[in-house]
Amino acid sequence: MVKILFKVFSGFPLTVLHSLGAILGWAVYGVSANYRRKIDTHSKIAFPSDETLRLQAVQGSVKHAGMALLELPYLWGLSTQEGAASCTDIANWEVVERAQEKGKGIIFLTPHMGSFESTAQVFSTRAPITVLYRPNRKRELQEIIEASRARNNVALAPTNLGGVKILLKALRRGEAVGMLPDQVPGQGEGIWAPMFGQPAYTMTLPGRLQQATGAAIVLAVGYRKAIGRGFRLELFPGPKSLSADPLEAATQVNAEMEKLILKYPDQYYWGYERYKPPRA
Repeated sequence: MVKILFKVFSGFPLTVLHSLGAILGWAVYGVSANYRRKIDTHSKIAFPSDETLRLQAVQGSVKHAGMALLELPYLWGLSTQEGAASCTDIANWEVVERAQEKGKGIIFLTPHMGSFESTAQVFSTRAPITVLYRPNRKRELQEIIEASRARNNVALAPTNLGGVKILLKALRRGEAVGMLPDQVPGQGEGIWAPMFGQPAYTMTLPGRLQQATGAAIVLAVGYRKAIGRGFRLELFPGPKSLSADPLEAATQVNAEMEKLILKYPDQYYWGYERYKPPRA
């Protein structure tokens, strides 16, 4: 059933999907008290004293969360070139070129905001990239993920020891890897580090990879433009190096994610359970 729905929605224009997604986002917000509680709790952590800005961020987040969900079939149903073409604007590509010149690979970091699904497609039209992802426990959804995300120049690395080895090999070949460092890792795979002043279980993987390879860190945002107008890929240089101390490195990464989130707070998914305990 899920595969059929994905197939149907993949044929819709992006304008339609974004319009329906915005409605869906507000519908979920309206019927789910638990979802509203998560959004309010997390946004208040980031904006404890600016209620006007917080409410603006929440209103945008609710809409963009629904848009992100319905645009998935569209992006996953396109070829790599078509998906990359949906990103109609690229800012600061020279950041990537400088990182490539070092020849030690690139670690792309992006938080749960905007269209993070579109960023790997853009880069893959120029060079190979390996993307870290969490396998889905539902077999049908996992099949869709594997079939849709893995494509020419895009490899997948699951969030386990085998996936870490895949990422290391890619970096040592001088290639790029991408991950969402605000994703809550499994028990034993992270450390409690501050995020907007609140302890958040944070993956230590970016620091370990950077220490092992000397790879350059690049921050990326797949900014969603006006409804149906595609995306804008924005790139920023990350820290030149991450600390060898896991807590300090995780704190560095969270600080960089905070900067990106505060740049476009309306496109961050405040409903994501950033502060939940790790899964065993």
